[in-house]
Amino acid sequence: MKRVWLFDLDDTLHDAARASMPQIRDAMGEYIVNHLGFSRADAEDLRTRHWHRYGATLLGLVKLQGVDAAHFLRHTHVLPGLEERVRGHRGDLAALRRLPGRKVILTNAPAAYAARVLGVLGITRLFDHILSIEDMRMFGHLRPKPDTRMLRAVAVRLRVPPSQCVLVEDTLVHQKAARQVGMDTVWMQRWLGPRGLRLLRRPAYVGQRVRSLRTLF
Repeated sequence: MKRVWLFDLDDTLHDAARASMPQIRDAMGEYIVNHLGFSRADAEDLRTRHWHRYGATLLGLVKLQGVDAAHFLRHTHVLPGLEERVRGHRGDLAALRRLPGRKVILTNAPAAYAARVLGVLGITRLFDHILSIEDMRMFGHLRPKPDTRMLRAVAVRLRVPPSQCVLVEDTLVHQKAARQVGMDTVWMQRWLGPRGLRLLRRPAYVGQRVRSLRTLF
């Protein structure tokens, strides 16, 4: 039985802390200031509170401020110069090409951004599907990672049982949700830096902890 590999994008396949995350955080703050009328300090506080409570700033803004998700994603992911900053790891990308089984991108980022990053890395064709946040709707509502209902729906969409799926991620809360629905999990730590070293012991819900995709099995 061939595995279906579900790969996160940011800080899993490339160094998002260098390429995009600071710019995205700044753009989210600017959006809250310009479109919702908050001061800069209040905008940063709101962005942070929504991120901690809902797992994504966007979800809180949609739920509590009535923000249109597509409008928000479009304005916060313009990211001029992104292509010059994207950096992957040559050994990891080569390992992806050799990895047996179906490969799918599963990212909370918008599709246009994912396409830009994968294009620079030169690995778009390695993936059977690219499932972005726009694909994570259930009953008219966004349900991005770590929503367990969405993860089960992804397995249904791919026509495999969850037990055949492996989520490769840098974010532990997403892996915990994946394990709850029966998926295997791999904690990718290459791009985590110091924050990835804070937890020395592998959590029980993490099947494998790696710093290189060459060690996947």
